[in-house]
Amino acid sequence: MKSSTPGNQAGYPTARKIRRACENELYRTVKRLGVWISKERIEQAEKIYFKKVALNLPWIHENASNRKILADWWDDNVSAEIAELWEIPPAKLKAAFRDAFGG
Repeated sequence: MKSSTPGNQAGYPTARKIRRACENELYRTVKRLGVWISKERIEQAEKIYFKKVALNLPWIHENASNRKILADWWDDNVSAEIAELWEIPPAKLKAAFRDAFGG
C-alpha cells in the first residue's frame, strides 16, 4: 500500500529496501574496484553498511535527494571499516563508491 504523501516526505523505507540498496551499492563498488572480494567479506560489508544506515536513517532519509552529501557521509562513517575488511586502500574504495553511487 502506497503512502498518500508525495515525494521524499513519504515514510521511511523498509528494512528490506535498505538492505537491497546497500547490497546493490556495494556490488557496483566492487565492480569498479576491479578486484576479487570473497562472498563472505562482501556479506560482512553489507551488514556493516546496513547497520550504519539503519542507525542514521532519519538523517539519511532527510538528505535522500543529495547524493554528494550521502557519499560524503559514507566516506566519513562507513568506508574505513569496509576498506580494512576488504584490504583495499581507503582512497581507492571511496573513489569507486562515489563512481558507483553518483556522488
